[in-house]
Amino acid sequence: MSRKPIIAGNWKMHNNNAQSVELTEGLKAELKEIDKNLLPEVVIAPVFTSLYVVNEELNKCGCGKIKMASQNCYYEPKGAFTGEVSIDMLKDFSNLEYVIIGHSERRQYFNETDEMINKKAIAILANGLIPIVCCGETLEQREEGITDKHISTQITKAFENISAEDTAKSVIAYEPIWAIGTGKTCDSVEANRVIKMIRETIKSLKGENAANSIRILYGGSVKPETIEEQMAQSDIDGALVGGASLKADSFAKIVKGAMAKASV
Repeated sequence: MSRKPIIAGNWKMHNNNAQSVELTEGLKAELKEIDKNLLPEVVIAPVFTSLYVVNEELNKCGCGKIKMASQNCYYEPKGAFTGEVSIDMLKDFSNLEYVIIGHSERRQYFNETDEMINKKAIAILANGLIPIVCCGETLEQREEGITDKHISTQITKAFENISAEDTAKSVIAYEPIWAIGTGKTCDSVEANRVIKMIRETIKSLKGENAANSIRILYGGSVKPETIEEQMAQSDIDGALVGGASLKADSFAKIVKGAMAKASV
């Protein structure tokens, strides 16, 4: 089954409004001459405060080549939840289709649990958006030999009470925590092995069609120099890019590095 690759840029807590517009303009310029049908899905995730200006910039002849993601959301529709953003608020933005949830930084710094991530995934899908569910192991867990068990548990809990049909629409991002922002990149063959294991976990939970349909990305110090090798692997369907997405030229090189698989 052919799966459309995704290259998603997570800007994290970077860029004010002016910087966000400048980066978006630069990326549009880099991709301007490329036929949309040859590109992977290109997704950028600005900070909450820049979603409006980036959405407006994409509406200026963005030609549908770039979509947006939110870096997070809350699962309740409204209420006394100071500092949170609801999914309904995110739906105000016409180019926003994805929401990143379960990122290791959210788990580590803000104590997000598997149960909370599951609630977010259910709410996102119920509102017609697509979750990008992050999973990954620490260096200690890898050295202990429990990578597969830990990640399988994360995935099992994240997709609890979610139908096979909704699972198939979703996206998973495997990010070995020890490779995020460290300059270290998980070997492509090993990354592919873990992603195949994630796909097998989905198959055991939701069936073969969901496993074959769900797109699973690799994240963790993805660079222009690594993307072609990563995309050549059988089960890697794209990348969740951090630091390299903060410069239009480097992110565009990663996007272009995924084009061969996008056109298959």
